[in-house]
Amino acid sequence: MQGDALGTQDVRDPVLLRLIATEMARIHAIHAHNGCIPKPNLWIKMRKYFSLVATEFTDQASNTRIREEVPSKEVLEKEMAWMKEHLSQLGSPVVLCHNDLLCKNIIHNLKEGYVRFIDYEYSSYNYQAFDIGNHFNEFAGMSELDYALYPSRELQLDWLHTYLKAYKRFTKKVEDVSQRELETLYVQVNKFSLASHFFWGFWALIQAKYSSIDFDFLGYAVLRFDQYFKTKPNVMALKIPE
Repeated sequence: MQGDALGTQDVRDPVLLRLIATEMARIHAIHAHNGCIPKPNLWIKMRKYFSLVATEFTDQASNTRIREEVPSKEVLEKEMAWMKEHLSQLGSPVVLCHNDLLCKNIIHNLKEGYVRFIDYEYSSYNYQAFDIGNHFNEFAGMSELDYALYPSRELQLDWLHTYLKAYKRFTKKVEDVSQRELETLYVQVNKFSLASHFFWGFWALIQAKYSSIDFDFLGYAVLRFDQYFKTKPNVMALKIPE
């Protein structure tokens, strides 16, 4: 595929973010389930990852870190159950999702003026708001997480308005995007961003045990869980408009 992988500054560019939002809407509008009502993969996958999380490592330093810096499995399981109960009631549509839209998985063809996504390893039917919230979390980067880069409300609303407008077009709906629709999606996305932290936190703990890649997966997991607990109070205070 011709083009360049994006970085954390690129996804904030006004032109590129609208291309990304439109491309995600196009994928979300694909119906590949032969008329069946698809079910979200999130909770099944998260539960599977949780069951594979290691609590003991071969080196003492990692054992100390996981005891001192990672919440206990009891706490994590309780939070996971709470998320499933709360987020499942938000009314986010289940659509075909990429589920791993980090910056480097977005290829920009400058000459042709479009973006395409790559690496569909984690794609599945999932909550619309999870896919978007997960992408917003990825604004912080991967190797050196900086959550100061998480998109502002203003930037999110710009992105989400473009997305909703495109999604309506791809699903052949003619009505304009209402303010209520926009605010509803904003709340859903930010709440599902919490689930994204847990999903990749579990993933990182598994990688910390079994991966041969030279990366501090344990440290990455710590940062994801920390961000979850840091942002949870403000995010949960958001209300879907009546």
